[in-house]
Amino acid sequence: MKRTFPSCTLLAILFAASLCAQHGGQESGHGPGGSPHELLWKWANFALLAGGLGYLVYRKAGGFFRSRTEAIRQGIEEADRLRRDAEARAAEMEARLANLESEIEALRSGARSELAAESERLQRETEETLRKLREQAGQEIASAVKAAQRQVRARAAELAVRLAAAKIRAGLTPQDDQALVASLLNDLEQGAGGGSGKEMN
Repeated sequence: MKRTFPSCTLLAILFAASLCAQHGGQESGHGPGGSPHELLWKWANFALLAGGLGYLVYRKAGGFFRSRTEAIRQGIEEADRLRRDAEARAAEMEARLANLESEIEALRSGARSELAAESERLQRETEETLRKLREQAGQEIASAVKAAQRQVRARAAELAVRLAAAKIRAGLTPQDDQALVASLLNDLEQGAGGGSGKEMN
């Protein structure tokens, strides 16, 4: 605002001087050619006006053009920086895209190897489980066979005893029965007597 006021004042003075020169020329009544004094006055007026305008242009335009040049330079630098950033990002994206195929292949290979390892592990676990089940079933079958054999033997012994008892009963007469009982009692008495003799000794 302070700079604008002197500039406007100078322009007003130059404009007033120009008007005065034109008014003075009209009052002198000379024709289009005018007097040499009037021509000199017009040239002085023109020089004063041109000098004032040049001064104003120099004072105002220099700062304007400097600020404008600085703004343009900053804009160019900013555009150059943005261009470099964009090129760097584009190069990074191209590198990622170039590595993407290899990364995908590495992931596929890793997944295949993991799947094969997992399949092999499951196969081993299945085989081990089947082996344990076969062993357990074999042990249970062997135990069941032994138990069945024991039951068969016990049943056979029981049947043999019953058959022998039935045969003995069928073949004994009452006299044989009494003789057998007497023989058993005699054996018992002898066994008891021998045991008491041993105790006394």
